[in-house]
Amino acid sequence: MTTTIPSTTAQLSPGRGLTFGGILASEWIKLRTLRSTVWCYAAMVVVTVALGLLIASVFGSQATTAVSGAEAQNTLMLAATASVGFSQLIACVLGVLVITGEYGTGMIRSTFTAVPRRLPALAAKILVFAVVTFLVSAVAVGITALIAAPILSGAGVEVDLADSGLLLSLLGAALYLTLIGVLSLTIGAIIRNSAGGIAAAIGLVLVVPTLLQILGGLTQSTFAINLASFTPSESGSTMYTYGETPASSGGFISLDPTQGGLVLVAWVLVLAAVAGVTLKRRDV
Repeated sequence: MTTTIPSTTAQLSPGRGLTFGGILASEWIKLRTLRSTVWCYAAMVVVTVALGLLIASVFGSQATTAVSGAEAQNTLMLAATASVGFSQLIACVLGVLVITGEYGTGMIRSTFTAVPRRLPALAAKILVFAVVTFLVSAVAVGITALIAAPILSGAGVEVDLADSGLLLSLLGAALYLTLIGVLSLTIGAIIRNSAGGIAAAIGLVLVVPTLLQILGGLTQSTFAINLASFTPSESGSTMYTYGETPASSGGFISLDPTQGGLVLVAWVLVLAAVAGVTLKRRDV
């Protein structure tokens, strides 16, 4: 004889009662529990500090005269941001893996079951990743600047850590890495494959501007060189330059930090819109 026990569990439709705060908390748990996240962020910090100290030590050992003013500030900026070229690769890889990892394991089905509208899940993933990446990047370049400054000062390079222009440039470096990471995340959401997403992100960030510059140099085409200036990495790199930007001349376009930052933001917004549309239209 069997006894049937009535179920008292409420049957909730997928996503009912799930707030955006809950989605954010879920994405934060996913991000911090991934081994790739810990290793990538740790590598970003270690490389930034190590390379900055190396440059500061080498410059300090070779300095023969006192340096002050803009030249000294530029030297400190060079030490603090020398690793950006490498760190952006880490940001590209991690940004892609944050989204494609779920497609690879099938966890994305659970995510979209809980958030059937899908776009809030993508927005929460981007927001959590952006905040964490910015904080880690800012801490890395900030620590490097703080450690490199006394080394340079001991060698006669009179740096001013209270310089607002310097602080804005350091924050610009952290923001640049954040936007490159988010850009890569949106590419991963579009392609949905780790290898393909990483290749596309790195290709857009590194290969495309290099090819355009080579093409411009071989053909003496100002159009190709100017086009390269509007690629994500070339436009975004202006965000962490110290001092005044050279004016456009001879048909060549020179972007200032604000213009370069807006161009990079535009890239992110366009690719995020494409990712959102494809996310809504495609099956999981």
